[in-house]
Amino acid sequence: MNRLSLNARAALLSVLILFVGLLVWELAIPAQQAAGELTEYEKLTGVGAARAGVPPPSQVIVKAWEELSNPFYDAGPNDKGIGIQIGYSIYRVLTGYVLAAIIAIPLGFLIGMSPVAYKALNPFIQVLRPISPLAWMPLALFIIQDSEASAIFVIFICSIWPMLLNTAFGVAGVRKDWVNVAKTHELSALKTAFTVILPAAAPTIVTGMRISIGIAWLVIVAAEMLVGGTGIGYYVWNEWNNLDLTSVIFSILMIGIVGMLLDAMFGLLQRRVAYVE
Repeated sequence: MNRLSLNARAALLSVLILFVGLLVWELAIPAQQAAGELTEYEKLTGVGAARAGVPPPSQVIVKAWEELSNPFYDAGPNDKGIGIQIGYSIYRVLTGYVLAAIIAIPLGFLIGMSPVAYKALNPFIQVLRPISPLAWMPLALFIIQDSEASAIFVIFICSIWPMLLNTAFGVAGVRKDWVNVAKTHELSALKTAFTVILPAAAPTIVTGMRISIGIAWLVIVAAEMLVGGTGIGYYVWNEWNNLDLTSVIFSILMIGIVGMLLDAMFGLLQRRVAYVE
């Protein structure tokens, strides 16, 4: 066992924890008793029918196999494959996220480089930042008059603050002697920003981008439950209304896996821009 690497031992332990967890879950679910012959009254009132309960993992695995074997089928507005549902959600997240990055990163540079801009804009940031993104939803629906664009706006508003603040913090924390060296070489402000400040502040900026994508993926599920249409959030809500807990658990697991992949992408980018002074 000691000959295995740290990663291999951790992977084995993870598999063991997963196996034990699934086994406990499977054994904890009581078997459903098949209902006997029902009277007409029981059939009409639902008395005697099997009660809905949390499904065992074996049912969730079967459901996952069914959904993942044909993830892009389209049988109407309320019956689309899990791949289409997740695709719509990722599209909304990335659209709002990119729009937020276009505004937050340059504005964060300005705030980080200019004490006057920081003091002027900080009151607005402190007032707007604590507002829940979903609190903007009614106003967005009223003004934009479009549920799709309103969901994207909610992603935009929740993504902008971590990127803005981390960019400002990273830019303001760049060592002054590096900036002074750029001045002695008579670099312009724009060239100093791109060749000195941006590489130095990149790890902090990417950290803000990583936090933002995690928040955006959390918020899109709630936003889609409100606006409806197509998306993983609406899929969860729709399956709950159908009392299909197997599909609800499967979709929750898919939300977690997609969130993990998005975070892993930015984790890789974070390692690429990291440096040692």
